[in-house]
Amino acid sequence: MKTTLVPTPLAGLVVVETAPVPDDRGFFVEIWNRRDFAAAGIDVDFVQDNHSRSAARVLRGLHYQDRSAPLAKLVRCTRGSIFDVGVDIRAGSPTFGKWFGIELSAENMRQFFLPAGFAHGFLTLSDVAEVQYKQTGYYVRAAEGNIAWNDPEICIAWPIGDPVLSPRDREAMSFREYRARPAFP
Repeated sequence: MKTTLVPTPLAGLVVVETAPVPDDRGFFVEIWNRRDFAAAGIDVDFVQDNHSRSAARVLRGLHYQDRSAPLAKLVRCTRGSIFDVGVDIRAGSPTFGKWFGIELSAENMRQFFLPAGFAHGFLTLSDVAEVQYKQTGYYVRAAEGNIAWNDPEICIAWPIGDPVLSPRDREAMSFREYRARPAFP
C-alpha cells in the first residue's frame, strides 16, 4: 500500500497519508483501495461521492447524520486548502465531545477518514477550495443534524474567527442541546 493510515487521539478517526508517484508528466496517486484499507482496519462500502467548492473563509459544519442513516466519510481537498475537523459525538465514547483537526490541501494530498458517530466541518483557508468526499451512506435530509461550529464546550481552535456561514450553520444547535438527545449512544 502506498497509503499510510495514521490514527488520531479519537478512536476511528484516521489521517490518510498518500504517496504520489511523480514523473515528468505529473503524478499518479491511489486514493482508495478497498482491499488495502480493509487490511488496515477500515472495511467500508462507499455508495456516494460528493464535490463542493467554497470561497475563502467559508465554514461548513459541524454536520452529521443520525443513527437512522449513519455514514462514514473519506475527505480530501483537491484544490486549495482547508482546515478539516471531526468531533466525536458518540455519547458512550471516552472522547465524547473532543475534536481533532488537520489541514488538507491539494499539495499535501492528505485524506481524512471520519467514521459514523462523528460530526464533520471544514474551513476554507485558501481563496477557493474544492473538497471531494466518499460516503458510506446516502444523504437523508430527515437524518441530518448540525452542531454549532463555535460551541464553547467543544472549543475548536479554528484558524479564522469570523467565517462565512450558511443560514443553517448559523442556527445550529449547541452541544448542550445535542447532549440532551444524542444521535449516537
